[in-house]
Amino acid sequence: MNIDKELDTRGLNCPLPILKAKKALTEMASGQLLRVVSTDSGSTRDFQAFAKQTGNELVEQQVAGSDFIHVLKRR
Repeated sequence: MNIDKELDTRGLNCPLPILKAKKALTEMASGQLLRVVSTDSGSTRDFQAFAKQTGNELVEQQVAGSDFIHVLKRR
């Protein structure tokens, strides 16, 4: 998977990871991939809702240790 941009939002709680992702996505071209790394356990649910609301595709979600990793594709 070719990640175009990565955001480290470790230590930030809702809604900051979503707000930072939203800002980053507006600066990206359609079809580009954004990877967001978070330590907020609620971010899994938050990014699912965010993708539905914005039309951006949630390509992948995974847990790696204490990190929650989300990959979004810009619509």
